[in-house]
Amino acid sequence: MEIIDHYIDIPATAKGAVIVIGNFDGVHRGHAIVIERAKAQADKLNAPLAVMSFEPHPRDYFAPNAPPFRLSTNTTRARLLEAHHVDIVFQLPFDQALATKEAEDFVRDVLVGGLKARHVVVGYDFCFGKGRKGDTALLEVMGAELGFGTTIVAPVTPSGEEEVYSSTRIRDALRDGRPEDAAKLLGHWWTIEGVVQKGEQRGRTIGFPTANLSLGRYLHPAYGVYAVQATIYDGPHKGCYAGVANLGRRPTFDATDILLETFLLEFEGDIYNADMGVSLLAYLRPELKFDGLDALKAQIAKDTDAARAVLAQRALNPDDTPWKDN
Repeated sequence: MEIIDHYIDIPATAKGAVIVIGNFDGVHRGHAIVIERAKAQADKLNAPLAVMSFEPHPRDYFAPNAPPFRLSTNTTRARLLEAHHVDIVFQLPFDQALATKEAEDFVRDVLVGGLKARHVVVGYDFCFGKGRKGDTALLEVMGAELGFGTTIVAPVTPSGEEEVYSSTRIRDALRDGRPEDAAKLLGHWWTIEGVVQKGEQRGRTIGFPTANLSLGRYLHPAYGVYAVQATIYDGPHKGCYAGVANLGRRPTFDATDILLETFLLEFEGDIYNADMGVSLLAYLRPELKFDGLDALKAQIAKDTDAARAVLAQRALNPDDTPWKDN
C-alpha cells in the first residue's frame, strides 16, 4: 500500500482512483462497509482503491489543547486500511491552506485537478470545505459537472440496534471500561501501539517487570487493570503474548504521567525499543492506591490470576475478533 502526503504532481499510477474520504479513526465496522462499497466500484472501473484522510485530525487542528481522543495512530490506521485491500492512502496535511479552502475549490483543486478522481465515496453525513459548508448534495452536483461519479453510503447500524456505527460510541465504551463492546463496534480489539520504553523498573523489584507504552494522543480509556493480548511486531521475541496491564497514573507512587504498563505472562526477555501493540480484552478493576509495595505485589498477583482466567478462554491470535456474525 502506498501512502502519499500531497495532491499535486502525484504519480501517474495514483491518478484516477476510486477515493473514499474520511478520517477513519479506528477503522471501525462502519468504515469497513464504506470501503467495501468503494472496492466494488474500483473493481468495476478497474481503478485503484484509495482512502483520503487528514493529518493532523481536523479536530486536533481546531482544538489542539483538547483532551486526547484518537482511537488509532497513523501507523495503526494504515495497517488496518491495508487489511481492507486499500491500494493508496492520501494522507493530506490539514493546515491553514486546506482548512480555509472553499468546498467548491476542494473539489476542483484536490479531487479533480490533483487526484483526477474517477469516483468518490463518502458517508451520508460527510461535510467538507471551509466552515464545513460542503455536503453530499454539493459533491454529487459537482461530480456530475466535472466528470466523476459519487456514491453516498447510508447510515449502517449493528444488527438489532438503532444507533449507527460511530467512533463516538467506541470512545464512550472505552471510557466506561467496556473494551468488549468497543471491539464489537470496531470489528477488532482496540489496540494501543508504540515503542516499548524504559521506565523506573519498579516492577522488576517485585517480580512483575512491565513493558511500558506512552499513550501520546491516544484516547484515555477507563484507568485500571486489563487482561490484554500483546503483540511484539519485530525482533527476536516477535509474536503474540498473554498479559495483564495497568493503565493510568500509578497513584501508589504519586506519578502524574499516563502509562500503559504490561506484564507479559510466561515471558522472559528484553524488548526495550521494540514495536508493540497491546489489545485491551477485558477490564478487571479500577486503578487503586496501595499502602506500600507488599500490598501492591499481592494485588498484582490476584490481577494476574484474574487475567489468566479470562485469557484461558481465548486462543492468542492477533487477527482474533470479539464477535460472531450470524
